[in-house]
Amino acid sequence: MARIIARIAARLRRGNGFLGLLSLAVVLMTAPVADAQDSDLSVYTGAQMAPDSRIDFTDSLGASTGFTAGWDGNSAEWPPYFGVRYTRWVDDRFGWGLEFTHAKVYADSTTLAVNGFSRLEMTDGLNLLTLNGLRRWPNDSRWTPYVGLGVGVAVPHVEVITPLGNRTFEYQYTGPALRLIAGVSYEIDDRWSVFAEYNGSYSSHDIALTAGGRMQTEITTHAINIGVTYRF
Repeated sequence: MARIIARIAARLRRGNGFLGLLSLAVVLMTAPVADAQDSDLSVYTGAQMAPDSRIDFTDSLGASTGFTAGWDGNSAEWPPYFGVRYTRWVDDRFGWGLEFTHAKVYADSTTLAVNGFSRLEMTDGLNLLTLNGLRRWPNDSRWTPYVGLGVGVAVPHVEVITPLGNRTFEYQYTGPALRLIAGVSYEIDDRWSVFAEYNGSYSSHDIALTAGGRMQTEITTHAINIGVTYRF
């Protein structure tokens, strides 16, 4: 096991973060965990937004500029905002898990008009995949508060049409991601529960443009989620 994890860590250091994280997740989920009590599978949707962020842009001719992008989340528009989380509880209080979130950011109309872009968005997913550590506070009631921290990668679908008309429409591994979770669940029975939570993220993006040039930005998202959990 130690040798396998060492190889995965080396892959992460070489920059192949997406494959490295997936490999690590598979190893952890198939490894035996002493005294594991149960596992949860949760799905959620909600309202997600992203504050403005700075973009450093170099076009295919080598000209560089920087500007601030205003982002819209448009959570209810297709494709919708959603997430899936697997949690394996080590004991009554602590667990770890894997979470995928299909968040979205669209540059607003002012950003597009002022900076000459026809399209600037990550809308077939900002696509964040993290390994989480979670802490819950079980009690005598059906309500259980919990918090979590996650670290992982961003694999957005980049959709850009630059001022020169060059198009980039593809999935890319663009950098690391962090996640913060705080919520409360309500137990319906011994298998099902519902929950409401805050789910925030930070992700760093170094984007290679198809016709040449690059784009760098850091995106923070804030979401209020509602969801359902199945315990097995």
